[in-house]
Amino acid sequence: MAGPDASSPPVKKVNPVKTIRRLIYGEVLHAVVFVTLAFLSLFFFFDLVDEIQNLSRYAASGYRLVHALAYVGLMVPSHLYELMPIAVLIGTIFVMAKFAQTSQFTILRTSGLGPARALKTLLLMGLAFGLLTFAIGDYISPAADRTAQLLKARYKGNITVGQTGAWLKDKQPYSQYAVNVNAMSPDGSMSGVRLFEFDNQGFLMSMVQAQKAAFADDDSWQLRGVERTEFPAKGATSARIERTHLESLRWPTQISAEMVSASLLKPERMRTIDLFEYIQHLRANVQSAQRYEIEFWKKVFYPLSCLVMVVLALPFAYLHFRSGGISAYVFGGVMAGISFFLLNNVFGYIGNLQNWQPWLTAALPGMIYSVISLSAFGWLVLRR
Repeated sequence: MAGPDASSPPVKKVNPVKTIRRLIYGEVLHAVVFVTLAFLSLFFFFDLVDEIQNLSRYAASGYRLVHALAYVGLMVPSHLYELMPIAVLIGTIFVMAKFAQTSQFTILRTSGLGPARALKTLLLMGLAFGLLTFAIGDYISPAADRTAQLLKARYKGNITVGQTGAWLKDKQPYSQYAVNVNAMSPDGSMSGVRLFEFDNQGFLMSMVQAQKAAFADDDSWQLRGVERTEFPAKGATSARIERTHLESLRWPTQISAEMVSASLLKPERMRTIDLFEYIQHLRANVQSAQRYEIEFWKKVFYPLSCLVMVVLALPFAYLHFRSGGISAYVFGGVMAGISFFLLNNVFGYIGNLQNWQPWLTAALPGMIYSVISLSAFGWLVLRR
């Protein structure tokens, strides 16, 4: 009996685990990309329709269709950040349900895809989606959203909040300041700035009004068109008030552009590190930071919701679809995912009102749904 030909190339061994992982990752990635593009197209259309209505309203200031398209395009990263977990859920549920319906998952199980390995495979994929969500929400989305707001303010007016603007506080070694910023201009400068200086006993020492203010590089503000009013110190014999007009004035402060933006814009649009610095600033000035702490921890835990979504989708691979339609199960899974995001928002409001621990308020919805998903997964594995 002749042996094998020595000149023939060696047979390359195929790792079934890598093949299975490549199959699942490819199918899920295609499904998630498709769902994401569908949602983004829908949001882009609605945003564009809303902006087209403003073309005639702001035509005098030069607002054109190209500006509306640019603004709507800059809002896409924010929508992508919000949609990533739900897109991961829908895409993963569809793939898992399709595998179960066509008996592909049964074949994968006989090829070595046990429950623990299936869970690990999906968790690794969910971790990759979570890192992508974090990168979009912490780097791309804040920069794009800030640019969009400044572009919109260039033609629609300054960025402001309410009639009195934003109020901040800055505590310094020998005095403390109450700062009022009426609006932020499209170039990033501030207008309508007022500084109220108090001594350590709480008595008003001076008031500064500036028409414009800009952020300098040396931890200070450069004020323009300044009118400074100084009040007599406590115990002074005369009640003389001094007023000074200055072209410019440098005011040293730790209040950064991100902190002012946090007061004028939505805190969820900020970067995680900027939110953390703003919280430290509020604490140093003995101000309530509950709302921003909740938003900070939601920013921390939100990318991890991709892990919750893939765990929530895994039990669908162990269901029987031949006796019923797949669409009903997929719809039920999508509703469960939507309920997760609703619960996440509700917990944020309740935690702020009831003064719950911020990290627990942000993490509790994910914990609840993770326990439910793992329980359903364990029950289905034991039943099968």
